[in-house]
Amino acid sequence: MNTLFYSIIIIIIVQFLIETILDYLNAKRYNDPIPEELKDVFDADEYKKAQEYKKVNYRYGIISGLFSLVLTLGFLIFGGFEWVDQIATGLSDNTTVRALIFFGIIMIGSDIISTPFAYYQTFVIEERFGFNKSTKLLFFVDKLKGVLMMAVLGGAILALVIWFFEYAGANFWLYAWAVITVITIFMNLFYSKLIVPLFNKQEPLAEGSLKSKIEAYAQKVGFELNNIFVIDGSKRSTKANAYFSGFGKEKRVTLFDTLINDLEEEEIVAVLAHEVGHYKRKHIIYNLVMSVLLTGLTLFILSLFVNNPELSLAIGVSQPSFHAALIGFGILYSPISEITGLAMNMLSRKFEYQADDYAKNTLAAQPLISGLKKLSKNSLSNLTPHPAYVFVHYSHPPLIARIRSLIGG
Repeated sequence: MNTLFYSIIIIIIVQFLIETILDYLNAKRYNDPIPEELKDVFDADEYKKAQEYKKVNYRYGIISGLFSLVLTLGFLIFGGFEWVDQIATGLSDNTTVRALIFFGIIMIGSDIISTPFAYYQTFVIEERFGFNKSTKLLFFVDKLKGVLMMAVLGGAILALVIWFFEYAGANFWLYAWAVITVITIFMNLFYSKLIVPLFNKQEPLAEGSLKSKIEAYAQKVGFELNNIFVIDGSKRSTKANAYFSGFGKEKRVTLFDTLINDLEEEEIVAVLAHEVGHYKRKHIIYNLVMSVLLTGLTLFILSLFVNNPELSLAIGVSQPSFHAALIGFGILYSPISEITGLAMNMLSRKFEYQADDYAKNTLAAQPLISGLKKLSKNSLSNLTPHPAYVFVHYSHPPLIARIRSLIGG
């Protein structure tokens, strides 16, 4: 067991401790007084229900996180990766096939182990608080589709990366970066057309008052919007959402049917105005560029270390390989990923404020404020999160910060 092995153990434990401390600090704020601006979000009974929902999820998170930690450490210390690698080696001499078998076993094993936890969260916790609308059949069909999609798409990317590594040597990262960039752009453009229909039904927003108001707003701000879709999110959950995808002629706004049911039309237009603000401020392009650059940086650093046998041996395998090095690198690189993730979250929160300002300036602040309050109420969200937890985990500012910005910004 080399120094990198112990480094991996330390990284995993430290990350678990940091997450546990952040969760604890956040939980300590559950009973803090509600800010004056949010007094109208919950009545007494609803607030009690929201508090209980957060506490139940906190306890669930402790148990599932501790289980994951013990399992991961046990897998490393007792030679789990070596065992999987031996199986893959015994089934094929081809480097690419061995790698696909190796990751396939790990992915399927991980999914089997995590499924009872996901099942409990969906059919016990979410069911208890009235969120779950999924059936058991739909739950398992979704799991199967997810595994198959990951196997096809992830397997194809992994096979290409290994091929580049074998034939391009130290410069493999450039070819891999180019291919992943093309795939990323393609998925950003056509995600709603190709992936979403595998899980949800999407239909154009029906003619009527809401569509007329949305079209009137889009025309007012000079935003060409021909694709407004409604997605059947209610078949899985009562929680509402809306999102913007694509760019150019492929841009579209997708509204969850739960959003349409929960909000008034002016509030829905305000939510859409927020999404248009993201597009107008070029946030989608900025996020895409940042994602591509971070991928390039990660692949470049990988290229500097992947040929070092110690990287493979660090996870306990006896025979160095590209796929074993990927696992070792992924864990050792995770502290850097955490730092870049913090930066991306900070940028994302800034973008959310800008999109809110756009909605306020082109429509009005009040319908967005009331819409955000309803969405928070219906999802039993935390109105008093700890600042440290927000800093690390929130891609959106907390509700109180957004409302104060809309009122006084």
